[in-house]
Amino acid sequence: MERKREQLQVKKERAILVGAIHRMRRGGGFKKHDNLVELTALVETAGAVVVDRFQQKIYRVNASTYIGKGKARMLCDRVERFDADVIIFDNDLSPGQIRDLEEIIQTKVIDRSELILDIFATRAQTRQARLQVELAQLEYTYPRLTSMWSHLDRLAGGAASGGVGTRGTGEKQLEIDKRLVNKRISELKRELEGIDKRKLREIDGRGEMFKVGIVGYTNAGKSTLMNALTDAGVFVEDRLFATLDTRTKKWELEGSSKVLLSDTVGFVSNLPHQLVASFKATLEEAVNADLLIHVVDVSTSEAFDQIKSVESVLKEIGCEKKDMLVVLNKADVLSESATLESLQTIYPEAICISAKTGMNLDKVAEAVLGKYHGSDVTVRVVADIGNGKLLSYLHANGRIISTEYTDDHVVMEVSMGKSNLHMIKRLKPVEIAILG
Repeated sequence: MERKREQLQVKKERAILVGAIHRMRRGGGFKKHDNLVELTALVETAGAVVVDRFQQKIYRVNASTYIGKGKARMLCDRVERFDADVIIFDNDLSPGQIRDLEEIIQTKVIDRSELILDIFATRAQTRQARLQVELAQLEYTYPRLTSMWSHLDRLAGGAASGGVGTRGTGEKQLEIDKRLVNKRISELKRELEGIDKRKLREIDGRGEMFKVGIVGYTNAGKSTLMNALTDAGVFVEDRLFATLDTRTKKWELEGSSKVLLSDTVGFVSNLPHQLVASFKATLEEAVNADLLIHVVDVSTSEAFDQIKSVESVLKEIGCEKKDMLVVLNKADVLSESATLESLQTIYPEAICISAKTGMNLDKVAEAVLGKYHGSDVTVRVVADIGNGKLLSYLHANGRIISTEYTDDHVVMEVSMGKSNLHMIKRLKPVEIAILG
């Protein structure tokens, strides 16, 4: 029986989940048994129905079927028993492994990365997000064309088929498709490069304003927090990857202090590198932020694993050393929690909040304000005597230590927060020097 695999979506399909548990290098034991909790959430988000779960401890990866032919045949029996339409692995599979598994099981097989790409495809709303997802899908699919779609091996052209211009020795449809995919990838990269440049110009155009990026595991409550702190109106829904597009709004803190607050795409463990690469401009909000607010969902038992996943993605995009404020969200739904107590021990400066009810959001604003002002510095500013805007700003935002007047200039020593330095530079002083 020829296995045709012409679409990737799993919406409304009956799925059997498979997870291979690997032996750890140290100690010889096996990694924690997670009962495929995260994969279940991902599959349900994609719209499929989970009918069975299958986990197998393995000492080494089987080059042909990942879990071994015997276990693959067991999956074949389960497909019949549960009337399943698709097998979804919690591991990333090679093109050859997908092909061999489908030959044995006689059912569509997809891996974790392919599932996440499918979810992103259904969530993309803006043109930029749609292009980013399409690029990621094509880059994922390209090396798998030979193994995943048997219908691509048929011949195009030939003496017996085809019209004018196609008769002759013919060309494998696979080669035609590869060429078309390559062409489309190039087109997408060019178009996204233009969008990325505009996006980066927007970020640069925000000047020296203090930038705060909200990061966290998908469905941790980032968009709810964004809406609670500003009037951003970000779409909120209790599902994974509800938001793929970055939204940036001004956030007014105490007094006249204003910062830029940006929501970012949610992270998940083992986020496909194709997505990280194609969503570079979206993730640029985190890269360029002066402060990151890491939203942690403390209502889930997977909180520690989710934190590790977020830290892994932040490291991949070069943000692991950014100044970070940890907020423990959904703390209002807990009467007592060992997870919450452990997190408060590990992150003593973390703030317990509820983005939904507004609990302790004033403390978040206070903490951000403290980061915004930073430690005080003493500066020596030389200004034109007619530069009223700069002189007024220095008096309003700093503590004047000394003032000297010359024929054309005013020389002032002022103590103020570091965050004010960017505004002083924008108000065009003749000279500025940091004294300590």
